[in-house]
Amino acid sequence: MGDPATPPVSELAAMAIIDGASLKHPFSDRVPVRSIVCRPDGGAGLAGNRVRAGGWVKTGREQGKGSFAFLEVNDGSCPANLQVIVDAGVEDLSTLVQTGTCVSVEGVLKVPPEGTKQKIELRVERVLHVGPTDPAKYPIPKTKLSLEFLRDHIHLRPRTNTISAVARIRNALAFATHSFFQEHGFLYIHTPIVTTSDCEGAGEMFQVTTLISEAEKLDKELIENPPPTEADIEAARLTVMQKGEIVAQLKAAKATRDDISAAVAGLKIAKENLSRLEERAKLKPGIPKKDGKIDYSQDFFSRQAFLTVSGQLQVETYACAVTSVYTFGPTFRAEHSHTSRHLAEFWMVEPEIAFADLQDDMNCAEAYVKYMCQWLLDKCFDDMELMAKLYDKGCIDRLRMVSSTPFERISYTEAVRLLEEAMRGGKEFEKNVEWGIDLASEHERYLTEEIFKKPVIVYNYPKGIKAFYMRLNDDSKTVAAMDILVPKVGELIGGSQREERYEVIQQRIVEMGLPLEPYDWYLDLRRYGTVKHCGSGLGFERMILFATGIDNIRDVIPFPRYPGRADL
Repeated sequence: MGDPATPPVSELAAMAIIDGASLKHPFSDRVPVRSIVCRPDGGAGLAGNRVRAGGWVKTGREQGKGSFAFLEVNDGSCPANLQVIVDAGVEDLSTLVQTGTCVSVEGVLKVPPEGTKQKIELRVERVLHVGPTDPAKYPIPKTKLSLEFLRDHIHLRPRTNTISAVARIRNALAFATHSFFQEHGFLYIHTPIVTTSDCEGAGEMFQVTTLISEAEKLDKELIENPPPTEADIEAARLTVMQKGEIVAQLKAAKATRDDISAAVAGLKIAKENLSRLEERAKLKPGIPKKDGKIDYSQDFFSRQAFLTVSGQLQVETYACAVTSVYTFGPTFRAEHSHTSRHLAEFWMVEPEIAFADLQDDMNCAEAYVKYMCQWLLDKCFDDMELMAKLYDKGCIDRLRMVSSTPFERISYTEAVRLLEEAMRGGKEFEKNVEWGIDLASEHERYLTEEIFKKPVIVYNYPKGIKAFYMRLNDDSKTVAAMDILVPKVGELIGGSQREERYEVIQQRIVEMGLPLEPYDWYLDLRRYGTVKHCGSGLGFERMILFATGIDNIRDVIPFPRYPGRADL
């Protein structure tokens, strides 16, 4: 039941106060590993403090002929481990040393012998909890594992150094996103995940429907309880007729009120039964159709609905009312792509600014990217060091460069000219370059990595390769669009000044072959109090790829969804 000499939790917390601040987690009796080992002195100044710590064993080994064991324990609060020493008299060491074992221990922090790597270690006096692991079955051993292998163990991969570091970096970038926009007076707007409009106009959307499940339910029910036959309905009609005649006869005979009421009640029941049979006879197996097409008026939302590909159109409604807004949430593409840059579910950050043009859009996007890079350097340097060690030795220098270097700005026409010059000079691209094409990742990376060696903003794209809502320029050939290109990933942000002229945007929708009706509400923003405005979208996972140097986008989102895979 515990050692009576052990101080209560409240006293333990009081003991773990250094420089006036409690080390203890605010909602747990443990001290996070980060609070110990990430101090400037590596934790040496905490020697003599009694603490409780918990985490998962990264490595463990018995020493001194089994008289004690060293454990490297990590709780996910930082990349570094806490070295824990347990004597054999305290706990069975064979269970503790297995990789993946969860332990909660109490002891005293001590400075290890001179010459060791650690600045502090925990000498255990009590083991409070052991979550054992069978080493023969545990799929995440301490050997080096590929990121591809870890995708098959999505529920356990956060226990690895890489994925836990990515989680902390992702968290930091999300925090930085909110900090940046909140500091600049933007409102955070929650846009819908279920939508009835296609922002991109590409049609690669996941449909949201209950028609299939309802049809399956109905098919099963009709098999178990077949619909009435015509004979059943005729019999019910005859019963209604007979009951009606009885009521008429009783009234003609001036029967008692009770007899007439009873007969009327019987007639009512007969009519209700007939109505139920007639309704049930209309039920047909399969998905409901009308004029040979699926009848979406019978669906849950009484119309076709989809998972959103972007919150931009909806967040514009708020920009056109409260001026500066942003949305940050999941988006979906039903695109059968297996590249290292595509997911079926991913997150987008989409700011929108009223009374602002393309130059303002570029200024905001550039400032946001710089802010995030500096945030990681300030808040996540230890995790970035791990990324530099394991994946991309230049990732920290890249963050420093981007955070401190003005972005190059060139028109699409100038970008094409530079790429054509490179081709004439012997550079080979898989996709040929000519004015009017949508620049491929190889073109984008060549501009930013080889020609300018820094981020590049390309603006004024051909209207034929951009969305209907982007403002048509005076040349009638290009639109006021911009993309921010960065080393490693190519396009990081896409944005534009929005088309605020009613007649122009209406014509653009028609040109793109899109129906006007689903966008009627969007056109209202131009009909009533139209305003110059602009916005952009950052693919959040692409930002993490850029920051970390990891190659595959499936490894920087906690639960990747892509063709054939939607685990958990």
